[in-house]
Amino acid sequence: MCEHHNKQRPGATLSDRNAHEKDHRLWSRRDFLSATGLFGAGSFLLGNLPIRTFQPTPLMAALAATGGNDRFLVLIRLDGGNDGLNTVVQRGNAQYYNIRPTIAIQENNMWAMSPQYGMPLATNVLQPMWNDGMMKVIFNVGYPEPNYSHFRSYDIVASASDSNTIIDTGWLGRFLGTEYAAFLEAPPIVPPALQIGLQNNLVFKADQANMSLAISSPQEFYQIAQSGQLYDTSTLGNTPRELELAFVRQTANAAFRYSGTIQQAYAKGKNEVSYPAGADNPLAEQLAIVARLIKGNLGTRIFMVEIGGFDTHATQFDLHLDLLNQLSTAVKSFYDDLAFGNSGLEDKVLSATFSEFGRTIFENGSKGTDHGWGTHMLLFGGGLGNGFTGAYQDLSNPDPFTDPSFSVDFRSVYATILQDWLGNSPELVNFVMGQSFPVLNGLVPAIPPALGDNDKCALLGHNPHPSLPDTVEIKYSVMAEGPLRLQVLDKAGNILRTLLDEYKTPGSYIFNFKAVDWFLAPGTYQYRLQSGGQAFQREIRI
Repeated sequence: MCEHHNKQRPGATLSDRNAHEKDHRLWSRRDFLSATGLFGAGSFLLGNLPIRTFQPTPLMAALAATGGNDRFLVLIRLDGGNDGLNTVVQRGNAQYYNIRPTIAIQENNMWAMSPQYGMPLATNVLQPMWNDGMMKVIFNVGYPEPNYSHFRSYDIVASASDSNTIIDTGWLGRFLGTEYAAFLEAPPIVPPALQIGLQNNLVFKADQANMSLAISSPQEFYQIAQSGQLYDTSTLGNTPRELELAFVRQTANAAFRYSGTIQQAYAKGKNEVSYPAGADNPLAEQLAIVARLIKGNLGTRIFMVEIGGFDTHATQFDLHLDLLNQLSTAVKSFYDDLAFGNSGLEDKVLSATFSEFGRTIFENGSKGTDHGWGTHMLLFGGGLGNGFTGAYQDLSNPDPFTDPSFSVDFRSVYATILQDWLGNSPELVNFVMGQSFPVLNGLVPAIPPALGDNDKCALLGHNPHPSLPDTVEIKYSVMAEGPLRLQVLDKAGNILRTLLDEYKTPGSYIFNFKAVDWFLAPGTYQYRLQSGGQAFQREIRI
């Protein structure tokens, strides 16, 4: 029974070998196109880019305090489909042991989270975090009408779409697109998001651009931290090969844009604890980089790291325990590093695991599990508390052809993170998610929505010049250096004149605007400031 229970799902089992391998080829091709050549021939080295420091005025400090917050989000992708039942085990459940005769976690091989649930001893470094209120579990996370293709299911999870709807933007890409409306026109010199992994991820894709800096490996990150990289795309034509090459080179160019701030943050930050060796635990190496950049005040608030190998169709037991051990030791080192010296940083960083789907509740004939429905998510962070959200899979009357239905829609988790952890209004959350999903009250410490959005720059307003006739002072402040544009638009929003288009360092500025010098007739106009990826606009009569 166990090896045939899933035969209706093309590509979900190793027995459906043609469909399964086709799915992996599609998935691997996407990774290849996104990552190949990111640091190949044709680059040249750039020296360290100077970063100016400044003492903020009281006005600028007040403005900075009104926008944004100092919380961080770290997504941990468990690539391949994590087995939730063997990650957090329902203790004493006889049916669990019946349907998993060789891969079930025995009672003497787990530590107790509660009288009802436990985790394998391979994760026992997490026990102090659980006891200290730094870890929560969301049971059986999934979505209706699940898709069992790695490729398609991951797109669903990344875009937050329904299973029968294709959306070509990601949930965090849409969120960051609202924060950085001028991302292309006046881009920030700090990446809005940073990911270390194999692909320029759909999670961060907005309508206008991909909002993250994607780095294929820690080794390639170290190259960026030490020097800039730049690729020429102007000589490429329109053949399929050249278009693909242009894509990966444009991806690499993002590294050049951010190289200066990455260099500075990496030099300023420091890892204060020993992480597991990168060769044995690549996730630990990725999280060590994230910790160092957070400590170095890079300014990026959203990170994504990944660990692969969770597609455990055969001989799962030892393999899965090793992966859980890598995850646990990496996360524990990460939070020990953040908390070093009573910094309090551990309270500002929320980490969340996610996977494209779970595994079948039944063990298959190869002593593994196949592509299944729901899986558990793990949350980590200071001040979380501990506990369980959602309902565990009901194993009391298992169906050999389908898994128990999911308990928590993954989009409710996203909505909760956006609203309660990152401090956004329900209206913005609904816009980003495309529809309303219930927020999981009490899952994470909640903060109110930010007042304004002035953490990068501020358009302060205008007034008549005190001595120059027919001249208006346009006043603005810049909190983060980078490209800046100041433009005049008509009432319909069409650009009429560009008053400034230059690189600005932090400070307060006044632009003396005399309409006649710009060949503008008297009337009502708008003026717009774009800086740090953000845009601000006001009306003016001249």
